[in-house]
Amino acid sequence: MTTHTHQRIRHTVVFRTLDVLRVERLSPHMQRIVFGGAELRGFVSAAPDDHVKLFFPNSVGEIVPPVLGPNGPTFPPDRKYSPMRDYTPRHHDTELNELTVDFVLHGDGPAAAWAAQAVPGQWIGAGGPRGSSLVADDFDTYVLAGDETALPAIGRWLEEMPEDTHVEVLLEIPDREDRQTLRSRAHVNVTWLERNGRAADQSELLEQALRALPKPIGDTFYWIASESRRTRNMRLWLSEECGVPKDWMKAKGYWKANADDGDDD
Repeated sequence: MTTHTHQRIRHTVVFRTLDVLRVERLSPHMQRIVFGGAELRGFVSAAPDDHVKLFFPNSVGEIVPPVLGPNGPTFPPDRKYSPMRDYTPRHHDTELNELTVDFVLHGDGPAAAWAAQAVPGQWIGAGGPRGSSLVADDFDTYVLAGDETALPAIGRWLEEMPEDTHVEVLLEIPDREDRQTLRSRAHVNVTWLERNGRAADQSELLEQALRALPKPIGDTFYWIASESRRTRNMRLWLSEECGVPKDWMKAKGYWKANADDGDDD
């Protein structure tokens, strides 16, 4: 069995204020926002599934991020802190000093509500990434599976993969209109799974597609991100039923059913 070595990189946590530069509706349920500003200088994101913590306006319209101290981050006691959520850095352009983040528009939580109304000139708080987990690049095949909240990470990963990589992608989305053009130099096969009105936490399209996927040839790395319960069930199936080694998969719960706006994107 080949030993595939992953790498973990730690970053210095920096809190930044970012300006909204551009807004683009990618699909009925996805809003792209490009951020910039002087404080973005020095930003680092080394892995496709990194996450930054974004801080949204509180009930009085203020951005109140935590302050880093000797005992960790704390919030000012006399101010209402900002709602915060984790999001994937979809693209970072060091030359233009721009950071692109794609927001899933679902529910009425603070993140989705803010993203839906965002216009150039507004600003937001951001912290991190705290670190990056670099998956070994010598697997024979990569299987990337997720719902719409995983689409930004999968899209970025495909763009960064070398041309000789073989990738199977399983993407569950609300409707056909939510498909996106995914670019990659790798050999990629994409299967779109459309819920067509079915609740995201009740669907089993992703699980069924994963089970039906022909066994890839050679060593395979599995990356899964969706609703927490569903992600856990798929991880257990791969581990217990298929015998996939722990280090050959990464499963992340990107949101929880009945939460106001999810845990991450």
